[in-house]
Amino acid sequence: MIGGGPAGLAAAVAARQRGLEVVVADGARPPIDKPCGEGLMPDGRTALAELGIEVPPDSSHPFRGVRFVGGGLNADANFPGRLGLGIRRTVLHRIMVENAEAAGVTLLWHTPVTGIHAQGVLLGERMVRSRWVVGADGGHSLVRRWAGLDRYISNRTRFAFRRHYRIRPWSDFMEIHWGPKCQIYVTPIAEDEICVALVSHDPHLRLEFAMSAFPEIASRLSGAEQTSMERGATSSTRKLRKIYRDHVALLGDASGAVDCITGEGLCLSFRQATALADCFKDGNLRRYQQKHRALARRPAFMARLMLALDCNIPLRQRVMRAFGSDPDLFRRMLAMHVGELSTMELAIGGLSMGWRLLSV
Repeated sequence: MIGGGPAGLAAAVAARQRGLEVVVADGARPPIDKPCGEGLMPDGRTALAELGIEVPPDSSHPFRGVRFVGGGLNADANFPGRLGLGIRRTVLHRIMVENAEAAGVTLLWHTPVTGIHAQGVLLGERMVRSRWVVGADGGHSLVRRWAGLDRYISNRTRFAFRRHYRIRPWSDFMEIHWGPKCQIYVTPIAEDEICVALVSHDPHLRLEFAMSAFPEIASRLSGAEQTSMERGATSSTRKLRKIYRDHVALLGDASGAVDCITGEGLCLSFRQATALADCFKDGNLRRYQQKHRALARRPAFMARLMLALDCNIPLRQRVMRAFGSDPDLFRRMLAMHVGELSTMELAIGGLSMGWRLLSV
């Protein structure tokens, strides 16, 4: 496994569960951080639990649903089953490292991989032989380039910046505040701390300057202690033509991505990890390509839907009014978002939403 972030560690644990010997190599030292909204959706919690990994209650903060706020309107809905969790990325990484160690994964930190070979990988001048090589090294994956898999069907990028504040969460929802071509996500991560993340199309827009468009958040944060420096990352919508070649497979952001507006990045990586481990056991990476595409369909659909709201303010206002006048509509959409609706229910929900938008 090249890359020891959540995706690589999840795949390492899944492969160990199927009896494979696994080595993870990463040039960083744990805990590895990544600027993100730090919300783990209910389906992500389920996917993590299926790997035998549970988040201790004292390491996270629950949130019961999602709230949309914007244009003087707001709407919220509870998740249909288990709660979501706000959790610092560094805390999640530490938990996953501990589980990988307990599973018998060999972890090589501060060990950059310098190339891949037909018989394994290169760690400096040393070659480590391996039947399979996994690139879980993020959106700017070197493995993807080395394997000749850097060909895209689509590739679009937005820009995200994150900061933490010492303040008691004012809501038990994960909030999405809609502004002019940007959003601010507020996630409770502890009894006295929140994560605030800005996502926009402008690489130069920072939280400090965006706050003028979000006076409610600015008022609440006035005087609050900043508990972290602002950090930035890209949020990509990326689909690759192929995610494996010969003995090399890609995983997580290295294998494509959905925009962070869905909050489904971690869940998708965990599901991919399980699918990849099954294909290793069967010796068939062609099935991984098929499973990978199937897993991405729902998150990709939800990303397109929510990004349409980002670009079209009149549409967003109509959707917000529809959600406000029919709370069950938002509840069904959220259930669809976290994979709790059947195909038939999904179709009925789509028709219902379309009718409501025509009638508001």
